[in-house]
Amino acid sequence: MQRTQINVRVIITIVAAAVLAVFATALYSQHAHAATANTLKVSPVRSDIELKPGESKTIKTVVTNLTKEEISVRPVANDFVSGDERGTPALILEADEFAKSHSLKRFMAPLADFTIPAEGTKVVEVTLNAPRDAKPGGYFGAVRFAPTNPDGGGQVNLSASVASIILATIPGEVTQKLTLTDFDIQQNGQGKTYFMTPDNLQASFRFTSQSGIQLAPFGKVSVKKDGKVIQETDFNEKTPREMILPDSARRWDVPLENIGKFGKYEVAATFTYGTKNQTIEVTKSFWVIPQLYIILAIVGLVVLLVVIGLVIWLIVRKSKNRKPGASVNRGRN
Repeated sequence: MQRTQINVRVIITIVAAAVLAVFATALYSQHAHAATANTLKVSPVRSDIELKPGESKTIKTVVTNLTKEEISVRPVANDFVSGDERGTPALILEADEFAKSHSLKRFMAPLADFTIPAEGTKVVEVTLNAPRDAKPGGYFGAVRFAPTNPDGGGQVNLSASVASIILATIPGEVTQKLTLTDFDIQQNGQGKTYFMTPDNLQASFRFTSQSGIQLAPFGKVSVKKDGKVIQETDFNEKTPREMILPDSARRWDVPLENIGKFGKYEVAATFTYGTKNQTIEVTKSFWVIPQLYIILAIVGLVVLLVVIGLVIWLIVRKSKNRKPGASVNRGRN
């Protein structure tokens, strides 16, 4: 009896510990979610401006507090460079460092900390001052808005920061050149010239820039079968257009639609870029051949080779069996 009571107590203790563990886990998850949830929103996310040498311009940025408490915010100016070939910028976070070229951070006037009431907004004026000797070309940077912790001596919360990107252009003579360095028809990331199924096909384009300014190629991508257009897609037409930064590379993928289970297809693309409307035109063909068709073709080829071999064997055998002198005797008679 006593042993049974001990077992019951052990079971109750284990169950209670399990319940407490589940509760603690749920409570931690709630706090973790709250800590990582977005607290700020910024608009616009990107601004494109022209800035003449010696000119000053102000960009108005709206920062919104998404929480139910007042937030202290610190604006931080950063340069950035191309982070990858999908357009992700790589921010230069060090306060005393600048981009080696195309630095917009050098043009930015200092910004003071500010507070935003609960669920309120704040209009922040970002002023850019272009030097009189600024060279023509593209300049780009970002202003990050990070919540600060008053109890931590004003330490910023980088994980909760939001950024507004600024792309500026100093007008003048500058190199504008893009090269299409890669054009593939891909399925699941692999480029081929024939495919067994029409699923998940895409045209992949990779551009490299030898320019002193950011450029936005745009145009049309079409797919033809037997000379008939079965798909036509606008390329990079959304506003604002996606850019290629100077001295960098960028890749775009265009999904291919209306592709049948068998046939030869041709993808044609025309791209335009720059102030002089320079163009790039490319075409590429590919096949869709089901595996069953390939197997039938191989079987047919094997059968054909066997038939040819059999015919040759019969001819050779017949010639060997022919009697010598038969034709001569027939001629004498």
